[in-house]
Amino acid sequence: MGFFSTIFGFFGFGFGISIGLVIGYFLFIYVEPRDVKDPEIQPLVEKDSETLQRMVPEIPLWIKNPDFDRIDWLNKLVEYMWPYLNKAICKTAENIAKPIIAEQIETYKIESVELEELTLGSLPPTFQGMKVFETEEKELIMEPSVKWAGNPNVIVAVKKFGLKATVQVEDLQVFLIPRITLKPLVPSFPCFANIYVSLMEKPHVDFGLKLVGADLMSIPGLYKFAQEFIKDQVANMYLWPKTLEVQVIDPTKAMKKPVGVLNAKVIRAMKLKKKDLLGASDPYVVLKLIEDNLASKKTTVKHKNLNPEWNEEFSLIVKDPETQSLEIRVYDWEQVGKHDKMGMNRIPLKEVVPDEPKFFTVDLLKNMKPNDAQNEKSRGQVVLELTYKPFKEEELAKGLSFDRAQSLVKAPEGTPPGGGLLVVIVHEAQDVEGKYHTNPHVRLIFKGEERRTKIMKKNRDPRWGEEFQFLVEEPPASDKLHVEVVSTSSRSLLRQKESLGYVDISLADVVSNKRINERYHLIDSKNGRIQIEIQWRAA
Repeated sequence: MGFFSTIFGFFGFGFGISIGLVIGYFLFIYVEPRDVKDPEIQPLVEKDSETLQRMVPEIPLWIKNPDFDRIDWLNKLVEYMWPYLNKAICKTAENIAKPIIAEQIETYKIESVELEELTLGSLPPTFQGMKVFETEEKELIMEPSVKWAGNPNVIVAVKKFGLKATVQVEDLQVFLIPRITLKPLVPSFPCFANIYVSLMEKPHVDFGLKLVGADLMSIPGLYKFAQEFIKDQVANMYLWPKTLEVQVIDPTKAMKKPVGVLNAKVIRAMKLKKKDLLGASDPYVVLKLIEDNLASKKTTVKHKNLNPEWNEEFSLIVKDPETQSLEIRVYDWEQVGKHDKMGMNRIPLKEVVPDEPKFFTVDLLKNMKPNDAQNEKSRGQVVLELTYKPFKEEELAKGLSFDRAQSLVKAPEGTPPGGGLLVVIVHEAQDVEGKYHTNPHVRLIFKGEERRTKIMKKNRDPRWGEEFQFLVEEPPASDKLHVEVVSTSSRSLLRQKESLGYVDISLADVVSNKRINERYHLIDSKNGRIQIEIQWRAA
């Protein structure tokens, strides 16, 4: 009986489980709980920032803030360049730390502080996003979000009373948003002169300290004190508007700003060649500094004279006395038709000693080709007196600073009393378009003098970045500057020139504020705009 009861019990157990599974499945499928509701589905865009942060602990700034751009390419670039950036940053950090360490040694009477090891480790920082600002100035402003959880090796040895203490920094974490400004933008590589770095808020800093194998951060209260102390020290030095300035190139050379004035006196000419049919000439002299877009200077015409005397003086703005030359051209004036060239030559400014008048007697040549046989013929001579007057150091320091109050306190020496220098910089234009062609250039007209930029062919958004200067005898407070965008084309014979818009700028604000930098809507243009910067440098 024991055997049969065991067999029947086994079959009964299996039968009971089968019946139980069928009944359970039926209840699960057809019986719906009353206390369970359907989940509410909501798009992520409708979630608030706190809910999103709970769902995803680390959300990049380019997701949370639409004005931050995603810059994964920069992270990849930094990753490849990190071994070299590591060495460059450490070298810069040492140069910055040396004067600070020297000051602390004197203050606390420490014998020495040495950086035994300084490396940033193998883990580069990452950029969570970047915000770029647009301004009307010659600058580029960026705000990257930087996070760095690195493995640096920084060992500092301090000696005092003959004892040496070695401190090691490890497990460094830094979160910060610096403001990086590249200015001024210049036409020389790398296209900016200075780098300005400042912090928009106190950085988050977390690190560990070890002293001879012991963890200093385990001392009660020291961890928080060290963190706050470092934050405060960094904030005191670099929290906006305070900045760290790093000069990349000399801005005065890159921008080729005025560094002096050349006073040129055309005294006379001798033994000029006959150009007229009646055996005479009507000569006049044109002076111009090469590598400059300023207007040339012209003497009066001396009619029927092969040995004329002028004794006329002119002032020319000098930007680089080492490379620039004064070009002298003599023409024969014609009442009708093109004036005939009688000869030319050049005088390098490096041959003129500053603040010392020097006389030059130059032979007139056909052209400036050194091996041209035509230059062997005698064409006469011109006598000049040149005096180069460089700006004073204090004027350069004040006048050539590239901040928002950029201006020269005084005009160059030789400027008429009460006068000054009007500087006009044509930056760019947008949405200029002609009916027949769009090859824009800009005409500047001030007191009858005209200047022109270069032509930008087939361009609705041209960028010139050209500078023009006008020497005036009195402040132009009641004058206006006429600015016109003109398109020219050699293909259209009937419509070679076409106006794309103009604006007349009152100079009263320039005289009172020393500088303006504005974007103007062009009159007679649908959407055209032009950006003009004007500076007034009074005598």
